[in-house]
Amino acid sequence: MLPLRSVLARALTSRTLAPQVCSSFATGPRQNDGTFYEFCTYSLKPSKMNEFMENIKKNMHLRTAHSELVGCWSVEFGGRMNKVFHIWKYENFAHRTAVQKALAKDKEWQEQFLIPNLALIEKQESEITYLVPWCKLEKPPKEGVYELASFQMKPGGPALWGDAFKRAVHAHVNLGYTKLVGVFHAEYGALNTVHVLWWNESADSRAAGRHHSHEDPRVVAAVRESVNYLVSQQNMLLIPASFSPLK
Repeated sequence: MLPLRSVLARALTSRTLAPQVCSSFATGPRQNDGTFYEFCTYSLKPSKMNEFMENIKKNMHLRTAHSELVGCWSVEFGGRMNKVFHIWKYENFAHRTAVQKALAKDKEWQEQFLIPNLALIEKQESEITYLVPWCKLEKPPKEGVYELASFQMKPGGPALWGDAFKRAVHAHVNLGYTKLVGVFHAEYGALNTVHVLWWNESADSRAAGRHHSHEDPRVVAAVRESVNYLVSQQNMLLIPASFSPLK
């Protein structure tokens, strides 16, 4: 039997080493606060798209009185049509819960915003995302169009593919082919998904930038490294609503 002193020494040593052992399982760098962004997508009845946009334009102030709207867009290209996409910002999950409770008591919001729009919606989806630690939410210099590019990465988290993905994004930005608004990592929804929100002056300037970037060996090298961890990808061209904070 080991002496008591040896047993205590081993216990203290294992307790000291535990965080180092667990750290090898970390999924990558994490942000320092609880701020997250909710992606809300509304699929509308084809004949009701204009009515929905007019309703939310008229009454969006009732909703933004409770929490911050980052942006609102309609989908122009990519995937299902007659779709509206919102990004909402929350300080943490307690903040979102408080907002939902306040909305449940807000009769004006329910009667003028919620109830009239429910009949126009065919499907609603929600996804919780965080900004990646190396990215801040940027505001474009003027009005334009947006591209939401979504990447399904291999399981393993940013510890596996984060550095390569970061280099691919920065290659496009640093060489001036497009402007970055934000990079978001999914927390609830399809896991191991990264969304990149880009801004361009127009769909044509976006096409030109993409064409030139594909001929740039620096971008090609960065992208080739990143795609080793890629499962699938898709994108949407987004047109900002007139009341959207991000234009």
